[in-house]
Amino acid sequence: MKSPSLPAAPSWLIRIPEIFAGIVPEIIRRLDPPSCTKLGHEYWLLRPADPAALRRAELARFVRWNLPVQHSWPCGPRTMDGFVEKAAQALVRKFAVRQPQTLLIGLLHPGSRDSYYKQLASNLRGRTLQLFPPTAVAPHAAEAQDPNAPTLFCLLGKEGLFCGMQSPRHCNGFHPGGTRYISQNPAETISRAGAKLAEALHYLRLHRPPPPTHAHWLELGASPGGMTSELLARGYRVTAVDRVLLHPRLAHSPDLRFFCGDAATFRAEPDACYEAILSDMNGAARDAIAAVLRLATPLRPGGLVIFTLKTGGATTLPEIQRLFATVTALAATGGLRLFAQTHLTYNRHEFTLFFESAATSHSSPRSDTSSSSQPR
Repeated sequence: MKSPSLPAAPSWLIRIPEIFAGIVPEIIRRLDPPSCTKLGHEYWLLRPADPAALRRAELARFVRWNLPVQHSWPCGPRTMDGFVEKAAQALVRKFAVRQPQTLLIGLLHPGSRDSYYKQLASNLRGRTLQLFPPTAVAPHAAEAQDPNAPTLFCLLGKEGLFCGMQSPRHCNGFHPGGTRYISQNPAETISRAGAKLAEALHYLRLHRPPPPTHAHWLELGASPGGMTSELLARGYRVTAVDRVLLHPRLAHSPDLRFFCGDAATFRAEPDACYEAILSDMNGAARDAIAAVLRLATPLRPGGLVIFTLKTGGATTLPEIQRLFATVTALAATGGLRLFAQTHLTYNRHEFTLFFESAATSHSSPRSDTSSSSQPR
C-alpha cells in the first residue's frame, strides 16, 4: 500500500447536508475546485482554489464538517485481503510522529443498514491504536478531546479510506463527519427538539463551556417542551414562554416556571437574571430575534444565547445570506456577538446560531464571527 506524501495544496473532504442539495452546485462553484468527486452520503472530495473560502461565513455555514485529506487509499476494502493491517501500518507510518491526541474513524455512509463498514472501522481503529507508540496517541472518546488539539480523523467506506489531522474545532465537530446521534427513548421523549438542543450543547463545547448546573435559562417558544425537558434533565432552572401549554409531564417540575403567552409581550420579572436564553420560535426570523433582544437585558455579562434561525421561504443561497445578514446585524445592535453558527444533524431548514452578550469576561479562544469554525 502506498502512502502518498502530503500535497502542497491538500484536497479537502467536506460534508454538506442533504437538505441543501438544491444549492450544492452553487456552493461547489464558489469553491472553484479543478475537480470534485461525490463520496458516500453528503461528502465531497475537492481541492478548493482557496482553502480559506471554507471558513468564510457565506459557505462555512453550509459545511457541517471538513477535513484536509493528507492520506487517502481509494480502494474497495470489502474485496481486499488484509485491509485492516495494511491500512493500520500506513496510518502509523504517516501520522505517529505527529502525535495526534486520538484517532477516530467514521463512515462515508453513516446511515447505512450494512454493519460491515461500522465493524471494519472499529477493527481498524483498534489495530492502529495497538501499533501506535504509547506516547503517540491516547484512546480518547470523542467527547474527551481537547477541541483545539489535532486529532487524526478517518472516513471509511466502499470508496476507500480518507484521513487527515485537524482540531475538532477547525473540523466543526468532535465526531468524524460532525454528527453526534442522540439516543432518545420514544416512551419518554416529548419532541425531537430535545435532541436538537442536546446536540447544540455538545457542539457549544467546541467554543466555550456550557452554562454551569443550576444556571437560569429563559426559553422562548418552548411548547411542547422537548427542549425544556432536556434543560431540566441537565439540572438547569428554566423560565419557559409559549402561547401553547407544555406537555403535562412537565407540570410539576420544581425548577420550571411557565408563562402561557406570546414572547413578544412577555415581561421578565424585575429581579430576573438569566445565564442563557434559548429561542426556537416559529415565525419570521426578524420577529424572533427582536423578542430575544427585548428580553436580553437580564442576561448576565457574557451570557449565552442559542438561537434557531428558521429560514422560512429563503431557499436560494443569496436569500439565505441576506436573512443571516439581517438577523446578525440586528443582534449586534442589541449587544449580542455571534461566535459560532452551524447546521446541526437535527436541524431541518434552519441553522443554530450561538451568541454571547458583548460585555463578557470570557477568556477562552473564539472563532471569528464570520466563521463557522472552519480550517485556517
